[in-house]
Amino acid sequence: MATAEGLILVLSGPGGAGKGTIARALAGADESIHLSRSWTTRAPRPGEDGEDYEFVDEPRFRAHIEADGFLEWAEFLGHLYGTPRPSAERGADLLLEIDLEGAKQVLSREPRAKVVLLLPPSPEIQEARLRARGDDEEHILRRLAKGREEEALGLDLAHYVVYNHDLTDAIGELRGIIEVLRAQES
Repeated sequence: MATAEGLILVLSGPGGAGKGTIARALAGADESIHLSRSWTTRAPRPGEDGEDYEFVDEPRFRAHIEADGFLEWAEFLGHLYGTPRPSAERGADLLLEIDLEGAKQVLSREPRAKVVLLLPPSPEIQEARLRARGDDEEHILRRLAKGREEEALGLDLAHYVVYNHDLTDAIGELRGIIEVLRAQES
């Protein structure tokens, strides 16, 4: 991973693990981390704004696919999600908050990328976090079922695993991983 391009760190895991909260905290605390903002065709959840995702319609998303504008993209539970090709400054570390299918695509295109699997401490806490988002019951049940599949895939794919028992501890653990990776680069 010794390049002048900076790290590519993929933060992935099931819904309710806390990926978005932790990714924003890391990027907010470290100006050398560029948090990529994914595109999606789904509607915003209550409380989400244009900082969480670039919310686009399906024709615009598909045109971006045709233009090879995504590092990775996938359909997930009926909606399209994608990570635009990086525009981070040279030398900046790129943090991608994406699902595991996307992480596989990133690794195939960027083998130097490192994947961190973020997991909730228990299925009960994961369910409570999903409910707090305001999603409907059917969506919550689908996310929980998909989360079990994602955890199994993630354990095979990830370079690091972090359990989000406590937000501060999880952020600290991820900062430690980033420091180790940066040290390996120098």
